[in-house]
Amino acid sequence: LRIQNERQQQGYLPSLDEYSRVWGLSHDRFNKLSPHAFVMHPGPVNEGIEISSELMRNKNVLIEKQVANGVAVRMAILHKFATLGILT
Repeated sequence: LRIQNERQQQGYLPSLDEYSRVWGLSHDRFNKLSPHAFVMHPGPVNEGIEISSELMRNKNVLIEKQVANGVAVRMAILHKFATLGILT
């Protein structure tokens, strides 16, 4: 899940920089994964905090495709469940 900037005033994290350093996905961290690894995120991404700006341009980051296809995929799943009688 994305970090919610609107809730940062409550002081749950010392700073967004610290959050990014400890939990963020940097290009260096990504390079330690399998070359076949993909990055997905439900969006919206807090670029530079959750995922580095450099990494967002990587061909294995599928976030734009994931968001673009999200409604169609959910509709297909619901249709399949409905035709199988799972939703009744």
